[in-house]
Amino acid sequence: MQTATMADVTDVELNGTEAAAAPAVAAAAPAVVPQRTAIVSATPADLLRIAIEKDADLDKLERLMELQDRHEAKQAKRAFDAAFAAFKAEAVKIIKGRKVTDGPLKNKRYAELHDVVNAVTPALSKHGLSSAWRLTRDEKDWMEVTCYLRHVDGHEESVSMGGPPDSGGAKNAIQARASTKTYLERYTLKAITGLSEEDDDDDGAGGQQPGGAQGDGSGSSGRNGDGGSRRAPPARQQQAGGEPPAFYPQTKFDANKNTWRDMVKSGRKTPAAMIQFIESKGARLSPEQQNTIDSWSHEND
Repeated sequence: MQTATMADVTDVELNGTEAAAAPAVAAAAPAVVPQRTAIVSATPADLLRIAIEKDADLDKLERLMELQDRHEAKQAKRAFDAAFAAFKAEAVKIIKGRKVTDGPLKNKRYAELHDVVNAVTPALSKHGLSSAWRLTRDEKDWMEVTCYLRHVDGHEESVSMGGPPDSGGAKNAIQARASTKTYLERYTLKAITGLSEEDDDDDGAGGQQPGGAQGDGSGSSGRNGDGGSRRAPPARQQQAGGEPPAFYPQTKFDANKNTWRDMVKSGRKTPAAMIQFIESKGARLSPEQQNTIDSWSHEND
């Protein structure tokens, strides 16, 4: 039996075919990994920087800059969507705190522009969003307001709405234009934020006892289960003896509503102007009919 010497072992380790092949495999493995990682993590900005360092031609640089712009716009849109979703989760409430004191809409409640602004601005700012208006059309017989919703990362969206100067009542020319501008600002802000007004308490009616006595405040809030609001009949519509008031015939309303709806949706008449026009014929509109007309202005939201 022969015993291997240290020299024999050394020769095997140095001269064996297995030992000769092993270093080649080990050396080849690291060369692939850095290259794969660099390709996966490269952004348009990285590619643009590399192209500049390598003195790429102007045409190639322009294409890379366009790619970078599209990439940044996509990222900004994602940030906007995330911020807007967080804003909607705030469940902002706009209360109808103002009551009409005279005219065909007497006792009807609504939110003024500052009520809407004060309600939405804190929640918008909290998530990096802001709103602004621009008068995009200012003609003698027509005005158009555009509301912009912007995010700090650069993405913005807009909603536009137009209408004629509100010449109703005793307004002069400037007041008529200011009234329409304020109306359009209020509705475009609600449209761009996807919010609607919420009746305060019971719309100022349910707390009234028959005969005009003030109730104890225990009446229903008028809110239904899906988060919307159900309007209680205003006190002005109750007649002596509990008889229902004579409203505009529903059959005539249904026969004309498609035409009226087109006028409201196109901006030729505001909901308030349309209600005033119909009631000038001699019959008052029911709360449901008024709500139907008001809803037409939101169909383009």
